[in-house]
Amino acid sequence: METKRTNKTILVKGIRTMGISLLCMFLGPTLLYIAFSNQEKPLYIPILIVAILICILAIFLVFKGLKTIMDSMFYKKN
Repeated sequence: METKRTNKTILVKGIRTMGISLLCMFLGPTLLYIAFSNQEKPLYIPILIVAILICILAIFLVFKGLKTIMDSMFYKKN
């Protein structure tokens, strides 16, 4: 019987996804703050839309990264 081991290539892919999500976690709220502090500027709406999309992307990448990391640890060989 073969012991289960962590698939390191999938683990690195999951950690990379988590790193990108961490970047988005800081970038999204920062852009959101910038948009709300400059409501009278003409770029208010585009910056607000981009900030909201980056925040949603950060949440999506966190779940995807955690799933990838869990798959690397507990994957089943068919």
